[in-house]
Amino acid sequence: MDMQIRIIKNSKRWITLSLLVIIISLGGLFMKGLNYGIDFSGGSMFQLRFEKSITLKELNPVLDEISEKIHQFNPNSRKVQVSEGNEVIIRTQEISEAQKAEFLDDLKKFGKFQITREDKVGASVGAELKRSAILALAIGAVMIVGYITMRFEFRFAVAAIMALLHDIIIAVGGIALLGYEIDTAFIAAVLTILGYSINDTIVVFDRIRETLKRKSDLTFGELLDKSINQVIIRSINTSVTTLLAVLAVLLFGGDSLRTFITTLLIGILAGTYSSIFIATPLIYLFEKDRDGKVDHNKYLENEEDENHEKIVV
Repeated sequence: MDMQIRIIKNSKRWITLSLLVIIISLGGLFMKGLNYGIDFSGGSMFQLRFEKSITLKELNPVLDEISEKIHQFNPNSRKVQVSEGNEVIIRTQEISEAQKAEFLDDLKKFGKFQITREDKVGASVGAELKRSAILALAIGAVMIVGYITMRFEFRFAVAAIMALLHDIIIAVGGIALLGYEIDTAFIAAVLTILGYSINDTIVVFDRIRETLKRKSDLTFGELLDKSINQVIIRSINTSVTTLLAVLAVLLFGGDSLRTFITTLLIGILAGTYSSIFIATPLIYLFEKDRDGKVDHNKYLENEEDENHEKIVV
């Protein structure tokens, strides 16, 4: 079989490209930071539907007046978004019930409106959610390492977790650069990326393991290239199909899903790339005898040990 893409031979190029994207992502993350929503920073959110259309130019001066009247109503922490002409989303720092009543009463000068959604999260609750989100990601990463170590080898697990870190950094950095608001749906998107990316990586790893069991005169690097080229079309087709669905939701799903869907979009692209161009080259770099002939018996023995353990259980 003629190999179409020389992944291993050009592995330094693929990894260098990823490092450049990671540096840009980290730069955006540290320079701009994450735009935490009320889920993590605490505060109040009001979604209002006015009877007539309204613009930010009309709304902001009135909100500035309200800020001067209400004590601790900081205009710098205020975020206003107008959707579909008469739908307004206003986010502020945490305010009391009396301040909320005065705030809503002053907005009546624009005409009648209906409160379609109202959320309030305390600062301590937001901090707890932030800690829980980080803990969830850490536990997920540890479980993935354990699973791949049991199913394959430890070096496969290390390569997989490094590929996952690649995906998460790029996804989070991309959202930081775009300035999108971080909410609990964002954490769900990151966890979804972890699951999607590791599934794609395992498909590649399974093919590598099957190829390594067969006797061949090819070197370790050549066998890795052969394995990737056998599954690359499948991986790309799966990713394209998923991306089409994600793009449809991004275009027609509304502003409330923007952060979630954009994170998925970036993560799926990064995950598809890392499964093919990062995880496998890392396995090659971890192999001591990279350009030597493969000891196929070693992989056959590992399979026999796994089957024996299954029978004993």
